[in-house]
Amino acid sequence: MTDESDPSKAERVAEAKRISARVTQAEAERRRERAAQKLRENLMRRKSQARARRAGDADETEGLPAAYSPQHDDSEA
Repeated sequence: MTDESDPSKAERVAEAKRISARVTQAEAERRRERAAQKLRENLMRRKSQARARRAGDADETEGLPAAYSPQHDDSEA
């Protein structure tokens, strides 16, 4: 009896393919959900910035501040 004619092996292979397809679909769904969440966060941030500009307020910064750069003295040249 060869592996190709073994019905139990064919069933196992088919089941493995179905499981793999479900996992792939679940991963794709998680990626879509994560992207949608990031888009919502970005939209909220941009709306907040637009409202602040209309009100004359400065934008709120997020994250680390910019690096300090000392003033260059042009008279040294």
